[in-house]
Amino acid sequence: MRKRRQALITEAGNAMQAYQRSTQAFDDAVGRAMGLNPTDLRCLDWLVDGPKAAGELSAGTGLSSAATTTLIDRLERKGLVQRVRDPDDRRRVLVAMTPEGTERVNRFYGPLVAEGNALFDDVTDEGIARMRDWLVAARGLTDRHRGRIDS
Repeated sequence: MRKRRQALITEAGNAMQAYQRSTQAFDDAVGRAMGLNPTDLRCLDWLVDGPKAAGELSAGTGLSSAATTTLIDRLERKGLVQRVRDPDDRRRVLVAMTPEGTERVNRFYGPLVAEGNALFDDVTDEGIARMRDWLVAARGLTDRHRGRIDS
C-alpha cells in the first residue's frame, strides 16, 4: 500500500511539473503575441484582480523599485496600464490595467478560462474545496522556498 501511495504521489508530481511547463509555454506564446517579455506579462497577471501599489508589483515580480518603475512606464507607453489615485488614500498611487490592457489579456486567457471551467463539471463542491486548499498550501510551500533562495 505504501509503494502504491508513493507511486501516485510521484505521478501527481510529474503531472504537476508537466502542467507547469505547459502553462509557462502558453504564457510565453501570449507574451510573444502581445509583444511583451515574461516580466511584463507577470506584471499584468498581478493586475488582473485589481490595482496594486508599485511596491506590491516589485515584490510580485522580484524587481527592484527602479526596475519596477521602468516596467510600469513601459506598460503605460503600450497603453496596457495606467497610474491611478488610491480611492482610499488620495496620496497613494496605484497601477491598474487599462480597458485596452484588460481586453488584450482577456483575448488570450478568456477562452482558456471558459473552457477550463468545464474541467470542474464532474467534481463535487467538496472536491473543488480540497483542490483549492491543496493549491493554497502548495503555493505557501513554494513561497517559503523562494524566500529561502532569495535570502
